Amino acid sequence: MKIEVARQRIESAMAQYGAQAGMAIDLVINEVRSDLGAATANELIDEFDLELQYNIAPLESDYSNS
Repeated sequence: MKIEVARQRIESAMAQYGAQAGMAIDLVINEVRSDLGAATANELIDEFDLELQYNIAPLESDYSNS
């Protein structure tokens, strides 16, 4: 998955489900982590403030240096 696609899916879930979008967004974040790594997933978590809004915490880094 490309990061642009992930952004669109997150935005779409937020618009469609509002406060209930957490599960859909979590699936996107997990797919991003699998395809692009934890650092990229954490960027999206920060960018959309997902930790505060949906209780989606940043992920452990895939590597010792991030």
